[in-house]
Amino acid sequence: MVASRLAKRLLHYDLQTYGQYYQLLNSGQHAHEFQLMVNILTTNETYFFREPKHFSFLQDRVIKTWRGDNFRLWSAASSTGEESYSIGMLLAEGLGLRKWEVFGSDVNTEVLETARKGVYLMDRLDNMEQRYLDKYCLKGVRSQEGYFRVDEKIRSRINFEQINLKMTLPRSLGQFDVIFLRNVLIYFDTETKQEIVNRVVAALKPGGYFFISHSETLHSIKTELSMVMSSIYQKPCK
Repeated sequence: MVASRLAKRLLHYDLQTYGQYYQLLNSGQHAHEFQLMVNILTTNETYFFREPKHFSFLQDRVIKTWRGDNFRLWSAASSTGEESYSIGMLLAEGLGLRKWEVFGSDVNTEVLETARKGVYLMDRLDNMEQRYLDKYCLKGVRSQEGYFRVDEKIRSRINFEQINLKMTLPRSLGQFDVIFLRNVLIYFDTETKQEIVNRVVAALKPGGYFFISHSETLHSIKTELSMVMSSIYQKPCK
């Protein structure tokens, strides 16, 4: 997979080996090539309301019972934004005009640009209830037929920025009531998983909820979190 995805970059620079490409990356002579490589190599599979049980829990067990001043949720691997906008629709339904915000981050700058635009193909909607489509999505016409755009009342409450989860998080990130870190940990070894979980959970408020994918586990990861149900954890209240 890595070889096939990077093959075009070797052709672009007329290189014969991946070792030569590695040397080019480390030479410092092509400042934007490293980010381009990251964009090529990252996997960005996502769609609206993926793993529906998580959204049911968020709606019924978290949003309905929330009594704070400003609800903050971090989609820590937001890819092209479908997860963040799915969450935004739930928050708009459950909290209405109360203060809430979603922060979406990814290491891939290309998918973040797609997320900021909020424009998607209609075939991305298999798991979306019709009422959400009618209320929060604008269907394209003429040249935009077959596409839809997430409504401004959702997009205005969602911010997308680049964050590398393997590096120190920015101080401006703040604390969150809920963090989604889904389909990320499966790509790392145990040591790196531990580092990432420690870093991300530090941004979770006491009593906050932490979501991973159904295909992932925190087995062998030391954490203060307690399991609420499979793939959903809670940080203890102090």
